[in-house]
Amino acid sequence: MEQADRITIPFFKVKGVLLFLFLVNNFYLNAQSRPVQALAPGVFYYFGDELQKKSANCLWVVFKDYVLAVDANYPWGAEEILREIRKTTDKPVRFVFNTHYHHDHTWGNSVFVDSGAVVVASRVTDGEMRTLGQVEWDRRSAYSGGDMGPYRREFPSLTFDRRMVFDDGTHRVELILMGPAHTAGDAVAWLPKEKILATGDLCVNGNPWGNNVADKNADYDRWLRVLDSLASWGASTVIPGHGDPGGSGILKQQRDYLADMLAQVRKGIETGKSKEDLVKEIDLSKHPVRGGNTVSNHRSIRAMYDKLKGLW
Repeated sequence: MEQADRITIPFFKVKGVLLFLFLVNNFYLNAQSRPVQALAPGVFYYFGDELQKKSANCLWVVFKDYVLAVDANYPWGAEEILREIRKTTDKPVRFVFNTHYHHDHTWGNSVFVDSGAVVVASRVTDGEMRTLGQVEWDRRSAYSGGDMGPYRREFPSLTFDRRMVFDDGTHRVELILMGPAHTAGDAVAWLPKEKILATGDLCVNGNPWGNNVADKNADYDRWLRVLDSLASWGASTVIPGHGDPGGSGILKQQRDYLADMLAQVRKGIETGKSKEDLVKEIDLSKHPVRGGNTVSNHRSIRAMYDKLKGLW
């Protein structure tokens, strides 16, 4: 872990020692839990720590005159990400790209905007932010786990239909609409020179809460085809929306897990099984990382059952 910023805390004797240790321990627990990684010259990765409520991974690219960041996290995560970016460059953060509309990827937008950035997203994601995203915002703390009182929503002011490219001759980043899949507006960031792919939540890898398959606009069959397509790009490094980076293999693992769940839920519905029957019977343990997350599996099976049955 990188050394935290120096802080001054009054040191009291005897009982005060306990207070001092508590405050120091709390400070370090809330600091970035993993060091930022340099993936390639001018390309960096920030680990989004779910347990610290700084959920979404972030990628940033240092262009000649500016920085492009991928996914805004929650506001307190965004504040930390900006501090980490400043350790890598003094160039201004001009753009923050939202891979999709979900709260843990977009609610930090206002922090980026206040620092001078423009929010970028697919046109479909922009629409989802203003509709389904409002439902999330109305529940604020229930979603974020933190006080959203000091913060506001910021929407994309730069949108694209299918693709947007940032290229300064040194770096090239292609923002590409892939949805509907996890959400209707899913888009990825692809660095063809470095073969680095940031997927948003089309792929997660080790997230304690697992996949979210419960979005109103989720399209499971197309999600599988999207993962097949992404796997064919030959990425050497995949930055998932949550969890650990990996190679293209984590895209296949994600696909196999979702395909297995979908097939079993569909078969259960066809044979008249109840939702709770399927929760008890479906075994996903053979799938690396994802299969062992019982809480997430049960939640996902219930959500997938309801969607396939047309219950929401």
